[in-house]
Amino acid sequence: MALNNIKKTIVLSGVVCAMVVSGCARKQQNMPLYDTIDVVENTVIDENSVPIFPKKAALTTDTAQRFALDLPKRCTVDWNNQSVVSVVPEEKIEIVRLNTGDELPDLKVSDYDFKRQYVKDALEKLLEDTDISVIEDQATFEKISGTISTSSLSDAVELMAKMGKVYYSYDAEFGEIHLTGQGKWMIKMPKDETIIMAILDAMRGADVGNLLVNWQDKTVVFEGNYQTEREVSKIIADVASKKYVLAWDIDVYRVYPKTDNPIIWMNMLPAFGESNIRMSIPGVVGRALVVSPEINTKTLQEFIAGQANMVLVSQGTFAIPNGWQSRFDIGQCGKEDRLETDLIIGATGKYGDYGGYKKIDAKIVLSTTNGELSSFKIPSNVGDNYVIVGIPTHSFVTTPETLISPFAELVVFMSPRLISIVDAGDVKSAKSLSGDELRDFLNQ
Repeated sequence: MALNNIKKTIVLSGVVCAMVVSGCARKQQNMPLYDTIDVVENTVIDENSVPIFPKKAALTTDTAQRFALDLPKRCTVDWNNQSVVSVVPEEKIEIVRLNTGDELPDLKVSDYDFKRQYVKDALEKLLEDTDISVIEDQATFEKISGTISTSSLSDAVELMAKMGKVYYSYDAEFGEIHLTGQGKWMIKMPKDETIIMAILDAMRGADVGNLLVNWQDKTVVFEGNYQTEREVSKIIADVASKKYVLAWDIDVYRVYPKTDNPIIWMNMLPAFGESNIRMSIPGVVGRALVVSPEINTKTLQEFIAGQANMVLVSQGTFAIPNGWQSRFDIGQCGKEDRLETDLIIGATGKYGDYGGYKKIDAKIVLSTTNGELSSFKIPSNVGDNYVIVGIPTHSFVTTPETLISPFAELVVFMSPRLISIVDAGDVKSAKSLSGDELRDFLNQ
């Protein structure tokens, strides 16, 4: 009997344990599962964590800062359809001042003298018998002297404002003339986009900033003072009078020799023939070769391929009014991680008589933020190209050590173009010259 009770107790205990284990198992199945937890700098991170970043200053992001509508026009070269000389019809380029306000009353001015007076004081004296007041939105410092025999009020005010190098606007509702040293203008550009870019680059070269370009209606809005207006007016006048715009199409390569030896550039002579190497111009660093049209991007790449590997670092175009200056920023048209991003190719040039020859007389400057790297004065015929060689890639390395071969170098290929602006009656639309037309143009 006792034995039977012991057996029952054991069986009951086993059932209870089984129930407990079963319950534990069910309890474990209902428990949530956790993934691996990483601990980074004493912070627990899992898939549901929200990343925490340090606060940044309210500055435009780099990618937004680099956004520019003209980059596709500047950073693309169609080497298969390049024209050495183009002819475009002349179009009027007009500068219109904005925010001039209302028209002044139709009043007459006669026998009015002013001597060594500020513009505000001279105008107040002129308008003392009217209800018009004069307000300086910005202080003016020029003193003016003169005599107005007879004139309309608007012409008199315009004259006095120009003498004092200030701008005015009239508010008819309040009867106020406002004076300021800053103005705002719109330039109505021609249709040819290369000419537009030449004018824009010349304006930037003259330190005219904050240009608002509307590529749809071909207008540019800018702000500045009296000196700014004079500089821009001079650029526009030069484009209208000199009748030429210069442009350069550019390829920039980094070249890696296939061996532990530098590239032998003298091999270009037997490869292309001496007649196709026009000039050799040394710089402080590097050398500029003036070459015939036979040496182009394709034939140059084929020549280099025998000795080295090459990578296209940047490509683009820039233009200048005849006699002005402009620049091509490598980083603007290249990948950000390139060592050469800091490089700027600047150019001044003009087309015309050069010792009895018609030539493009240019100065090409290579520079970085650390200063000028090298420069070359290059007189060339229309149709010739430039090849700049011997610029060490190590010129752009900023670290004490690098994996880049000491014989790696920068190679710049530049192809000048000439745009001739002629009377609209002589040509209906833009066209490229070739064959007999090109020969006739160059012989004029």
